[in-house]
Amino acid sequence: MIRALTGFSTRRPWRVIVVWAVLGIFVTLMGQALVFRVTHTDSAGFLPAEYEAAAALRVAREEFGAEPDADAVTVLVARRDGKPLEGADRQRVEAVAHGLGATRLEMPWTEEQIRGLSEDYSQVPRVALVTTAPDGSFALLGARLRGNSTDPGMHSLYRVFRDRAEQEFGEAGLRTGFTGGLADVVDRADAEETTQTVVGLLVVGLIVLVNVLVFRSALAAFVPLFAVSVVGGAAVGTVVGAALLTGFALDPGTPGMISTVLIGIGVDYFLFLLFRFREELRRRPEEDHRLVAADVSGRVGTAVASAALTIVAAFATLGLATFGQFRVLGPSVAVSVLVMLVASLTLMPALLAVSGRKMFWPSRTLAATAGRPGSAGRTGALVARRPVLVLAASVALLGALAAGVAGVRMDFGTGGTPRETAAAATAREIAGALPAGVSDPTTVYVTADGGRALDAAELGTVQRALSEVAGVGEVAAPVFDADRTAARLDAYLTVDARSQRARDLVAGPVRQAVREATPAGLTAHVGGTAAVFADVATAVDRDLRTVFPVAAALIALILVVLLRSLAAPVVLMVAVGLCFAATFGASALVFQHLGGEAGVTFVLPLVLFLFVVALGTDYNILISDRLREEMAHGGPARAAVARAVRHTAPAIATAGVVLAASFGSLAVNADPGTRQLGFAMALGILLSAFVVSLLLVPAAAALMGRGMWWPVRATPGRRDGTGRTAAEPQGRRTEDLQVSGRP
Repeated sequence: MIRALTGFSTRRPWRVIVVWAVLGIFVTLMGQALVFRVTHTDSAGFLPAEYEAAAALRVAREEFGAEPDADAVTVLVARRDGKPLEGADRQRVEAVAHGLGATRLEMPWTEEQIRGLSEDYSQVPRVALVTTAPDGSFALLGARLRGNSTDPGMHSLYRVFRDRAEQEFGEAGLRTGFTGGLADVVDRADAEETTQTVVGLLVVGLIVLVNVLVFRSALAAFVPLFAVSVVGGAAVGTVVGAALLTGFALDPGTPGMISTVLIGIGVDYFLFLLFRFREELRRRPEEDHRLVAADVSGRVGTAVASAALTIVAAFATLGLATFGQFRVLGPSVAVSVLVMLVASLTLMPALLAVSGRKMFWPSRTLAATAGRPGSAGRTGALVARRPVLVLAASVALLGALAAGVAGVRMDFGTGGTPRETAAAATAREIAGALPAGVSDPTTVYVTADGGRALDAAELGTVQRALSEVAGVGEVAAPVFDADRTAARLDAYLTVDARSQRARDLVAGPVRQAVREATPAGLTAHVGGTAAVFADVATAVDRDLRTVFPVAAALIALILVVLLRSLAAPVVLMVAVGLCFAATFGASALVFQHLGGEAGVTFVLPLVLFLFVVALGTDYNILISDRLREEMAHGGPARAAVARAVRHTAPAIATAGVVLAASFGSLAVNADPGTRQLGFAMALGILLSAFVVSLLLVPAAAALMGRGMWWPVRATPGRRDGTGRTAAEPQGRRTEDLQVSGRP
């Protein structure tokens, strides 16, 4: 199957390239236009129905008409001279608020949006007076705009609302400030726009620079990046299309995560092909380059397919998760990796067949002698001569980093707005006069069994119990739905609703007080941001206990099938397990123990496990495949290890740097959780490539010899996939002499 695909692609390369170009660009454009129709920003919507925050959300929607895509904005209105608001000022505030809530906002259209495909968020906002500061220094309005808060079109609509509010309140002699919800999102996006652009350009520049330095060729530097960009866009478009057809909602971060992953692994797969292509062109200078491309694509394609299917299988285990964000992320990554795999077996071989030796122009590396060991050869010789020392040093390094796991805590913080933004400044001004949770209350929804009408008196016990909880600053009067069968109580916490303290407060004392105070015949559910993330913490903890062992077992089973061995998979799984522990420990050390943060982001263990284990296994499969091939050639096993490292190290090292740079771009994000993910995944990939795949695994192979492939050992003289005998001529090789140290 694999050789059939690669063979067709190298025989009909232009057809394959044209099909990919047309379909890839079309699907990319469609995906960009439709992506915001399938993304879902409401974390409570990803919770299973049995969780209390999810039940509270159902009551809010069914009884109070809450909209899942409603974006709340808190508007601060104050006098320009800093004096307290007077009666006339309050009247003007109410009049302007009424006018804003009765005027339709038209969304500006930009060149990035396609009419008929992109969402039109034009609407009439809901605006109402919420409260006034006790000292009368400002009034707070609550504004609600419906739409996807991550969509640039929604950002444009918010800016229209903000400008109109500033103008109308300004004409009344009042100043305004905006914070919470959509205001935070837009201010953060504006603050990070330049940084993200610069970082993106630096990452692309680094990838190009690394390829130029390695291949000394312009084509080899730019062709992989261009091809992978097209395929990556097509993969995101495929995921978006699948979500539209199936009705699945994607987390807003999923498309960006897919793009980051695919650029890294796509360039990795292309690099594996390029290095082997260059090696074979040197060895077979007279042979037609299309035949060489077909041979190389078939050989490397098998390893690439094995690596890609390992990633697919690992992420498929997320289908067992109860938390919806994980359950959606798994299939999304799996589908996108499958698209990249198809490209690796069709588009990439076609590009090699078309370019041939010109791929490495103007470099003269094709004429370079294969006898120069270089750093890769020296590394292979060291591993083969001193396997015990290399193995001990690798395990010691990983073990030392893994020690950081001691005392690690999970942080469910949602980031926040950078302190220098206008939204952050407004939030600080509000916090100086009102409880920190005033703009994001914890809400208790009360319903009566049997659908009977509620009496305000029977809600008094719940209201009093809430107000007596330490950490609750104020409890608003109950608000009833139209038929009085449900009531809402807003509790304003004295701490930020997005903080760890708020989640501990809601998950413990608040919910306990509500349970104990709710009269018989009534049902109460605690909702709001803090409650949602308290339940997310519970769901994630349960998912970690399920997904970890299943994913590990599935990857181990795949390795047994691929490597046709029982010993090698054990070595690889122990190695990647050490790498995961080391990366997790280093992240906890940097961010929690030394950085003083509350802990590591709650998604880090699961995402890191899947990415480091699955992507790290890519490199392990590549080195293992070459170790088996070299051992099958005959001669001393340690000499085979030296040859395998020498030939594979450049590809693994270059691919590791490229993938780490791709993930590392996330480390400059303003969101603390995203920074942690970027740092951890970049470090994990570097450890996987340079420590595990190039040192630890080859050292173990040197010690175990051909027993690495027990019970099916690699035997000299086997035939490779091309039908040629793989045994080498008799006599000792240069590598054999280097390892043995004597002629």
